[in-house]
Amino acid sequence: MTDYAKLDAWIDAHFDEEVQFLQQLVRVPTDTPPGNNAPHAERTAELLKDFGLDAEKHAVPAQEVKDYGLESITNLIVRRQYGSGGRTVALNAHGDVVPPGEGWTHDPYGGEIADGSLYGRAAAVSKSDFASFTFALRALEAVAKPTKGSVELHFTYDEEFGGILGPGWLLQKGLTKPDLMIAAGFSYEVVTAHNGCLQMEVTVHGKMAHAAIPTTGVDALQGAVKILNALYAQNTLYQQVTSKVEGITHPYLNVGRIEGGTNTNVVPGKVTFKLDRRMIPEENPVEVEATIRKVIAEAAAESAGITVELKRLLLANSMKPLAGNKPLVDAIQKHGAELFGEPIKAMGTPLYTDVRLYGEAGIPGVIYGAGPRTVLESHAKRSDERVVLEDLRRATKVVARTLSDLLA
Repeated sequence: MTDYAKLDAWIDAHFDEEVQFLQQLVRVPTDTPPGNNAPHAERTAELLKDFGLDAEKHAVPAQEVKDYGLESITNLIVRRQYGSGGRTVALNAHGDVVPPGEGWTHDPYGGEIADGSLYGRAAAVSKSDFASFTFALRALEAVAKPTKGSVELHFTYDEEFGGILGPGWLLQKGLTKPDLMIAAGFSYEVVTAHNGCLQMEVTVHGKMAHAAIPTTGVDALQGAVKILNALYAQNTLYQQVTSKVEGITHPYLNVGRIEGGTNTNVVPGKVTFKLDRRMIPEENPVEVEATIRKVIAEAAAESAGITVELKRLLLANSMKPLAGNKPLVDAIQKHGAELFGEPIKAMGTPLYTDVRLYGEAGIPGVIYGAGPRTVLESHAKRSDERVVLEDLRRATKVVARTLSDLLA
């Protein structure tokens, strides 16, 4: 029996245990906001200890977390050293996730299994890869028994807000500097590039007035409508810009939240909305933000008495492929094709992730993990998020085999 077959057999023999591990992780909520994620890190560390894996707990100072708009963050690092020389390979997955929202037919924190899938918020993105990465590591140590290099598990809790207090914090504090890294992803493609993201809060100020005498006020909502129309006109123009990266189409803009006014019979004095502008890898984030600000300022100037306050909430750079990622891509494509029975494409994704922070630190990385073919199929950020258990099993094998190759 080859080492690959032995790795596969170990994972098959321990797969029920892997599924139970994932269920335990799903049952501890990590809704962000509010972002009280330290309890999940504590529970994860307890479960890892049962496997003989000691997790370093790196708590981000409370004031930093509060200033950031969250409640608690403890990032985990598991370090496994096998001998001098060789590569250090990091595996990163994030535990934080958006709140469940409505429309679920399964308990979002139940980890229920139905029709071959495990349901729950973060079941696919990306607590499934807490499981796949942990059990790939365990299989590696049980079967391949590497004698050089090392593996690190990075379980972090700040992907939804951009990663600055997750991987960004670990890297900035000098707590890790791997040679290569794999981040949580989907099973049917290995992602080498992704979009960037600019998020802004726009507050439109007018002047409140009684609805019976509206001319004594300045309608902030009418001012906001002009700004929104100008932004949506930009969105139409973005469709004419095409990325050269397979899997990524064009830039786009979304206004995801809007609120304002005080009552039905009051001219609204303030309206606030939040926008999300996705940037293709070819775009310059500084120029993108400058253009958005200019469009908003020009639209606001059309309404007398309207003033606008802009606040940048997030600026996440795109991920561009680093030349050193070839060993990762080659190994994942080779083993993925064998285990999934189809080619595993190297491509880009319109998502943004905290993987870019490793790339910005000069660490070649890719995105690969236990999710389905598409974000849509996973129901990530929607009701009834799920991971197909057979995808989890096969992705765990792909990662274990890849680690074996990289540490050989």
